[in-house]
Amino acid sequence: MDPWNEEPIIGMYVHQHWSYNHPYAARTWTLEDWQGYLGGLRQIGYNTVLIWPVLETMPNPLTPGDQECLDKISRVIEYAHKELNMRVFIALCPNVVARDEEASKYSFVERPFFYCDRRIDPADAAALGQMISWRKQLFTPLKDADGVLIIDSDPGGYPGSNNIEFAYLLDAHRTMFNQLNPKIQLYYWIHVGWEAYCRFYATAEFAMGEIPEIHEALQYIAKINPEPWGIASGRGPHIADSLGMSSRVFSYQYGAIEGEPSFPMTNFNTQFAYKAGREKGARGTMGNSQTHCLQLPNAFLFARGALDQPVPRHEDYVGFANRLLPGHGETIVAAWEALDSVDIQAIEASIPAIEQLMNQDLETGDLKGLLFHDPQRFVKDLLLMQRTHLALEVFRTAAMDKPRTKDAGRKMLAFVEAISQWQKQHNYRNMLVWPRMEEALLQVDPGYFEKLFAERSYKGEGATPFEQVQNAYKNVESYTPRMIDAMRQCAENLISQSNE
Repeated sequence: MDPWNEEPIIGMYVHQHWSYNHPYAARTWTLEDWQGYLGGLRQIGYNTVLIWPVLETMPNPLTPGDQECLDKISRVIEYAHKELNMRVFIALCPNVVARDEEASKYSFVERPFFYCDRRIDPADAAALGQMISWRKQLFTPLKDADGVLIIDSDPGGYPGSNNIEFAYLLDAHRTMFNQLNPKIQLYYWIHVGWEAYCRFYATAEFAMGEIPEIHEALQYIAKINPEPWGIASGRGPHIADSLGMSSRVFSYQYGAIEGEPSFPMTNFNTQFAYKAGREKGARGTMGNSQTHCLQLPNAFLFARGALDQPVPRHEDYVGFANRLLPGHGETIVAAWEALDSVDIQAIEASIPAIEQLMNQDLETGDLKGLLFHDPQRFVKDLLLMQRTHLALEVFRTAAMDKPRTKDAGRKMLAFVEAISQWQKQHNYRNMLVWPRMEEALLQVDPGYFEKLFAERSYKGEGATPFEQVQNAYKNVESYTPRMIDAMRQCAENLISQSNE
């Protein structure tokens, strides 16, 4: 594909930060997984993929797993270009590098990001030069990528840094890319804002950056003019209109398909995904997922919006699902609808049909690549999610009515068993935010769970604000198992201590 043609971007971000089971975490994907998934995306309308290969925590020298990852992504780029006529972009953090000794202790697939990373002061010329030199080696296998997105924030930034230094960070990357492939398009990925995130590191107090600061960064970048360059806007497609840069923008509403980091559950009928697909910049629009094998209905929904197609009706979803498992579209959509429902009877009624599918030989349709070569895993996931969702709603009903009783404790324990089985399936261990669950837990024991919820804040222990932020991110790496253990202990205490 010619990346400079007139076809607007309809893109999907494949985020490889978090380490959990195959095929839920993208860093575990095989080449065949990549080929199947991208092939499925192409068939429903996507023409671009953005990949974060997590170069930032690859140590020098590379481990065998890191080298394997680079070789694999290089082949993904080649396959996407030659077989699918898709663009491939790469995501980078502006000033994050590995702590080599610590990063070398882990395989690429298992490496925890926030235990193995450090920030480079962009004002330190020597350190910046070393970072760019190492990145050039890392990026050489990926030099045929069509573009690179460099984010202005999470997790990049440095206490006290300013927009001028951010512009020169981009310029340093532009110089490096020119040595490898001058056609690589450099995108400024607007997220929090560089100076806002640097203040966060300096104070441990988070706030989104104001538009004037972001405009200032854009003006500095324009003066450097790192052509070819563009803007990936997380603040809507009109972020640069007043600067005369609207032709450079594609819209990037992070979280429209799936939040990140988030506990893996299929989202269904989230109209935000459709609206985000429709809200395009001059160069198009992009969505993102964290657990791609679960977010098929919202990926379909986002593409419908980007293609200016009508909001899907029930029969459109059934048609899509029949392209996954022919003849079972109604059953699949009923399961998706149940995951979006809070009606206990409706959720319960959808489960037997999925249980029956578990015992069948399943043929796959033309979108089989979206199933990652395992239709039984897809069906099992639906069943485990339905059981978890049902157990939550049953527990929530009891907790909101009579929270400190044996009955609430038993139903809470049943929910813990269900969510434990689902967590064991995917082994995601990081942030867990589930409002309906949290409302119920606060009814059961507000003091206990308020403290646990506070652990998800941006502020941890540390001698400086920067250390407090870093330690807070480290802490969340193991939050979900700790949360499940805490719920189990609370449920057992309710059962044993209640006078009911």
